[in-house]
Amino acid sequence: MKFKLITYSLSLVCLLAGCGVNDAKQASKQASQTQTFPHTVPKNKPDIPLSPAMSRMFDYSATRPQNSELFSQFKYTKLEGFDYNGGDGTITRRDPSRPILVDGKYYIWYTKRHTEVPPVGSKRAELATDTIPSTDWDLAELWYATSSDGLTWKEQGVAVPRPPKPNPGHRSVATPDILVWEGKYYLYYQAFNEPSGLKGDHSTVVASWADSPEGPWTAVNRAVVTPGKKGDWDQNLIHDPMPIVYKGKVYMYFKSTYNKWSDNRSNYHVAHGLAIADSPLGEFKKYPLNPVVNSGHETFYFPFKEGVAGVIIRDGIERNTVQYAEDGMNFHVDANISMPPVAGGAHTPDAFTNTEYGRGVTWGISHFINFGEKRPFHTELLRFDCDLSLDVHEPLFKSPNIWLKPDIYFEHMGLGNAKKTMVERSRQAAKQSEQ
Repeated sequence: MKFKLITYSLSLVCLLAGCGVNDAKQASKQASQTQTFPHTVPKNKPDIPLSPAMSRMFDYSATRPQNSELFSQFKYTKLEGFDYNGGDGTITRRDPSRPILVDGKYYIWYTKRHTEVPPVGSKRAELATDTIPSTDWDLAELWYATSSDGLTWKEQGVAVPRPPKPNPGHRSVATPDILVWEGKYYLYYQAFNEPSGLKGDHSTVVASWADSPEGPWTAVNRAVVTPGKKGDWDQNLIHDPMPIVYKGKVYMYFKSTYNKWSDNRSNYHVAHGLAIADSPLGEFKKYPLNPVVNSGHETFYFPFKEGVAGVIIRDGIERNTVQYAEDGMNFHVDANISMPPVAGGAHTPDAFTNTEYGRGVTWGISHFINFGEKRPFHTELLRFDCDLSLDVHEPLFKSPNIWLKPDIYFEHMGLGNAKKTMVERSRQAAKQSEQ
């Protein structure tokens, strides 16, 4: 009786998946005789014993990356219109907001540092002064630029300067993102009161608002999302605020690092939390089961179908994945990706419309941090394009393979100075195995 049920189930599944009648019969016959995985992949998980690997395959929205709406490659393009002072490390632009389109113009906001000298580095933060930055985002302000096509930009000037002491951010303001709510504009960003790296990368999230994307911006001068209490995973810092409007509320995703500074810095973890408010400057209440994503650094989120999707980049056990939560809270891995945008801000037309069915994203602005021939490196903004959209089906982005030049492997994955040590270690291991 059991084999008959399995046979019927597989036949029905295969027919629903668009298989031919003969294919369905063959899959059913194979399962009834051996209960091995059928040659024709069913659309749904077959009712036969499966290995964990094959069972997991049906946990994704598609069994092949090419068929997943949440799988994409990413293509990158340099931007026109920004000057970096010859790449000497004194000018950097990084951590862009998502672009928004207002009256035919795209707007972005970003961290800009223009100092007389390059940063001394987080490990030498004690050398930082009022004019010498510790890190790439120290002594920074929020600037904005506009564009008609997303490729050529015109820098317009400072949007949010560092406020006077003792207001939060008097040392540096950085890493903004934008929210549009009831005709007003809200910038959320990190506020630093000490050189980054001095005790850690400690900051809170503050906000400014305006009636126009051109400003002027009114600073709230208080923390909007604060670190947790002593012992909590986010006790020291809140980074990378990214708001969307979801279910009529402001869902603020953010990053924190833990298990580090100062006693265990080398074993740090990175995760993402969620805080929810009824209005842009109202009380943000943290989700009780934070963190909601266990990995990722400068991750970006967007409404997708009934829920929320996130592109999770470097750091963590689930880095380089696209994750999805049907309720905006309980995320699971839906696709594995390569070379995702660093600090991506995706153009998301329905990010603030309270949409009931998000359409996804196709492009945005991100940054690369290692421009320049030698240290000090500086950070530049760039454009990324992708297909994480229900409305676009571009094969250019759906191939799962990336072929890099051999020099890339030798340059970034070679042994370097450790070569002699590793060769000698291999010899010693060979000698021991021969004994």
